[in-house]
Amino acid sequence: MSRLGPERDLQEAAAVERRRQQERQRQSRRFNARLRTIGVDKDALDTQVKERKIQEAAERARNEEFANEMKQNDKIMCMLEERQKNDIKNINKAINEFQKNFQKPETRREFDLSDPQALKKDRPARLSDDDPRCTISGLQKFMGEDLNYDQRIKFQKEQLREWSLQQQKDLKNALADQKFADDLHDKYRIELDQKTMELQQKEEENKRAVCAATKDFNRAQAAEVAERKKLEKHQKMKDDMDEISGLLQGDLLSENPEQAVSSFGRHRVITDRWKGMSKDQLMAIRYSQKEQVLEKMRLNEEERRRDAEWDRQRLQAARAQLILERHLERQNREYRRALDNVNAELSREQKSKNIYLKEEEFSNFPTDQYYAQFNTTSR
Repeated sequence: MSRLGPERDLQEAAAVERRRQQERQRQSRRFNARLRTIGVDKDALDTQVKERKIQEAAERARNEEFANEMKQNDKIMCMLEERQKNDIKNINKAINEFQKNFQKPETRREFDLSDPQALKKDRPARLSDDDPRCTISGLQKFMGEDLNYDQRIKFQKEQLREWSLQQQKDLKNALADQKFADDLHDKYRIELDQKTMELQQKEEENKRAVCAATKDFNRAQAAEVAERKKLEKHQKMKDDMDEISGLLQGDLLSENPEQAVSSFGRHRVITDRWKGMSKDQLMAIRYSQKEQVLEKMRLNEEERRRDAEWDRQRLQAARAQLILERHLERQNREYRRALDNVNAELSREQKSKNIYLKEEEFSNFPTDQYYAQFNTTSR
C-alpha cells in the first residue's frame, strides 16, 4: 500500500494537469472572438487550404508535364518536316536526272517548233517551178517567170473543151428528162381526167338512185303516218268514251266509301279518295272526346288535391324551421353570455397577474456581480 500511494498521486496529478490543459485549450477556442465571429471550424478551413494548395501543385506539375510532352512532340514534328523536305528534294533531283537522261528535247514531238538547228535543216524556199510550196501568197513565183505557160494554156483549153462537152451532155440529158417528165405528166393528167369523169358519172347515177329511193321511202312514210294518225284518232275517241262511261259508273262520282280504304289496312285511307267519316265514326269520336274531357277533369282534380297537400306540408315545414331557428338563437345568446362572463373573469385574473409580476417578481434588477459570473469557465 505504501508503494502504490505515490504512483496513484502522480496519476491523479497527471490527470488533473491534463484536464487543466484541455480546459485552457477549450477556453482559448471558446473565448477567441475571431473564431466566435466566423462561426466555422478554422482547422478544417486550414486543412482545405492545404489540400487546395496540394491540388494546385499537382495541377501545375501535370501542366508542366503536358508542356514538356508538347515540346517533345514539336521537336518530333520539326524532324519529320525536315525529313519530308529532304525526301521532296531527293525526288525532284531524281526527276531532273531522269528528264536529263531519258527525256531529251530532241525526242519530243513538238521539238521541230523550237529546234535551234531548224534553219540549217530546212529546205530551200523553192526547188523548181512545180514546187507545191510556190503559192501566190508565198512570193516565190511572179509574172514573167511562168516557164510552163504553153503546157498550162494547153491544159486550160483541154479543160474548157471538156467542160463544154460535159455541159452540152448535161443539157441534153436535162432536156430529155424534162420531156419525159412532161409526157408522163400529160399521160397522168389524161388518166386522172378520165377517172374523174367516170367518178362524176357514177356519183350522178348514185344520186338519182338515192333520190328515187328517198321519194319512195317518203311516200311510204307519209302513207304510214296517215294510217297511224287515223288509228290513233279512232283509239283516242274509244278511250274517251270508255273514260266517260267509267267515271259515270265508277265509285268517284257515286261517293262509295269503300274506295278510300287503303290496301295496308282498313284503319288507313287514301286521302285523294276519302269523302268524309260516317255517322258511326263521328259518334265514336264524340264519345271518345267526352271520355277524354272527363278524364282530364279527374286528373286536374287530383293535381289540385296533390298541390294542396304539398302546400300544407310546406307550411308545416316552414313553421318547424322557424321554431328551430328561434331555439338556436336562444342557445347562441346564452352561449355568448356565458363566454363573455368567462372572458371577463380571465381578463381580471390576467390584470391581477400582471400587477403581481410588475410589483413583486420583476422588482429586483441584476447587479454587475451577476454579469461577472459568466464566461469564467468553458462549461
